[in-house]
Formats: sequence, structure tokens, C-alpha cells
Amino acid sequence: MAVAQLERTAPAPEPEPPARARRGRPRLLPYLLIAPTVLGMAYLLIYPLIRNLVISFQKFGIAQLIRGGADFVGIDNYRAIFTDDKFWSVVGRTFAFTAINVVLIMVLSTLVALLIDALGKWMRLTLMGGLVLAWAIPVLAATTVFQWLFQSQLGVVNWVLVALGFEQYDGYAWFADGTSTFAIIVIMIVWQSVPFAALTLYAAITTVPKEIYESAAIDGAGPVRMFGLITFPILRPMFGLILCLEVIWVFKSFVQIWVISQGGPGDATLTLPVYAYQIAQSLNRYDLGAAISMVTVLLLTVVLLAYFRQLFKEEGEL
Repeated sequence: MAVAQLERTAPAPEPEPPARARRGRPRLLPYLLIAPTVLGMAYLLIYPLIRNLVISFQKFGIAQLIRGGADFVGIDNYRAIFTDDKFWSVVGRTFAFTAINVVLIMVLSTLVALLIDALGKWMRLTLMGGLVLAWAIPVLAATTVFQWLFQSQLGVVNWVLVALGFEQYDGYAWFADGTSTFAIIVIMIVWQSVPFAALTLYAAITTVPKEIYESAAIDGAGPVRMFGLITFPILRPMFGLILCLEVIWVFKSFVQIWVISQGGPGDATLTLPVYAYQIAQSLNRYDLGAAISMVTVLLLTVVLLAYFRQLFKEEGEL
């Protein structure tokens, strides 16, 4: 009797929401959470890219910048840069500059990562701390330091060389020669890039099981064979990722070149980003600068897509 009365007075359970509503809420929530970030990135990255693309098809100089009213000229800006011999020499120099830097960065980063893995605890921490400090230095500050190092009269490099007996470097003007300026910029960019790549590769190396190396050592494999047969094949995706990041980083390098040489002396260090800035700011031809920038983005995209295609093809064959 009491049980029946309790059953009559108990509140009825709430009806469950429809299955479509239950499925919709969890699916919609992640998109709502990331929406502010996506919108912010779209405003900061996608909008400038689209705006730059539009300007590259317009006649856009200082007059249009002040009063507006830019007219569309089709592909005239692209025709102008593609028929300019200087543009193609800059393209070739940019690819050569990128290739030299990326090869040096990957080789040195791999050697440093293997060195870190072979060191003891305290030496490893000391070296990693030094790499982090070098990586944390702002690009502009590091570039200024390199200017001081290679300064002709009070530079440390000239002082050390003269102290070692190389008297011909007394007052030597490093930045007056195109080859030496190019080499200094390469050294600086490699120095700035190695810490990130080396620490990332070291973190990846620590994920390889030690038992594999022990088995290879028992079979008589040396360090070189271990790297070629074990480390590199296992970590090939990580090497590919770092390679792509370094290509992007080097290809778009601007601050280092502009602060040290502004593309000079002559055109010895003139790369596509610096060339686009020169055309836009010195000649007030923002349309041509935008066209060069879009070609830079297109070239970089084509190179990376070709590499990814080859990488995925190799992964599919394994």
C-alpha cells in the first residue's frame, strides 16, 4: 500500500532530448570553442593575403594609397615583373640562399641533437640551456650583435684575426664585399635556426627504443650505420617536418638581410622578400611589390607541395 502510494507521488522522469539534439550539442561545442581563434587567424592572416592579391591586380601607388580609387589592370603587374631580368636573378639567388641555409641547418642540427643524446646529464642540461638562450634572443637583437662582431674598426672578429697574425684583416670592411656579407648572413641565420631544430630532433631521438640500438650494437653496427638504418628511418616524418619549417623560415627571411645590408652591396644579398619591400617602399609601387609577394608565396607553396607529394609517395611505398 505504502509502496504504491510512493510510486504515485514520485515525480515523473524528464523526457530525454531527441537523438538529433544529443548528437548536435557535442558536435557543435568544439567548433564554438575554437571559433574565436579561427576568426582571429582569418583576420590576421587570410585577410592580408586576399588584400595583397587584390592589390597585385591593381594600379596602386602613393596616389591611390592617399585618395583611393585604384583601377584594376589585370595581369600587367605580373607581366612587368616576369619580363624583368633582375626579378629572375633574385629568384635564383633566393633559392640558392635557401638551399645553403637549410642544408647547413639540418646537418648541424642533427649533429647537435646526437651530441646532446650522447652527453651526460649535467653537460646535456648545460648545452640545452645554451641553445634555449640563443633561441630566445630576438632576431633584431641578434642581428645587431652580428653587426658589432664584424664591424670594421672595433669588431671582435677583426681583433681576433689580427691577434692570430692575420694582419690583412686590420680594419677589414666585411659588409663592403658581397660574398662576405652573404656568408655573414648565412652564418647568422644558421645560428638562429639550429637551436629549435636541434632540440626538436633530440626530443624525437629520445622516443626511439634503446633496445633497438643495443641489438644493433651486438650485431656490430657503428654509430653511422645506426643512424642510417635506425634513427633516420624511424624519425623520417620529424626530419621532414623540420625541413619544411626551416625552408619557410629561411625563404621568408627579411629582418636579418634588411638590417645588415638592405640587399646589398649591389644585389649580392637581394632576395624576394627584400626585393618586394624595396619596390614597394623605395619606388612607391605597392602593386608590383604585392605581385612579387604573391609570386613568393606561390613559389614556396609549390616547393612544399612537391616535397609533401614525394614524402607521401615514399611513405606509401614503405
